[in-house]
Amino acid sequence: MADISMYRILIGTITVGLCFQVPEIAMAASATTTMGISATVLSACIVTANSMAFGNYNPTSASPTDATSTFDVICTAGTSYSVGLNAGTKAGATVTTRQMTSGGNSLSYSLYSDSSRSTNWGNTPGTDTPSPTTAGVLPSTFTVYGRIPAQQNVPTGSYADTVTITVSY
Repeated sequence: MADISMYRILIGTITVGLCFQVPEIAMAASATTTMGISATVLSACIVTANSMAFGNYNPTSASPTDATSTFDVICTAGTSYSVGLNAGTKAGATVTTRQMTSGGNSLSYSLYSDSSRSTNWGNTPGTDTPSPTTAGVLPSTFTVYGRIPAQQNVPTGSYADTVTITVSY
């Protein structure tokens, strides 16, 4: 019987050992660091313009012919910029005496930054352009006021010019 008792003790020890066996715990390791994130936002501007159409001009009328047009400028928010208008494509034209042409014929006109048409709109920031603008989130709309002086004795025809809008920032 001693043998059976020993087996019982041995079986009891194994059973207790199985019941109370401490499982092996896998110890996970980790490592951390940081990653820098950066970007550089550039100042950039886009300009879109509508054509200015004076319509019919009567050279015998004592009144000038007026027209308006608009253009939009959108720049990176916070960017300070100014907007200039060049003299157009006619050789010899200036920002104060722009010229539309029809063949070899010319028709003078002027562009202004104010509705009273007293401030000529040129192309030199700080001299003959409107005050600088600081860009917001939405586009800024600018109005150009055009005038063809009265009583220019020019031949009939379709007169045209192209003016370049320059956004300086």
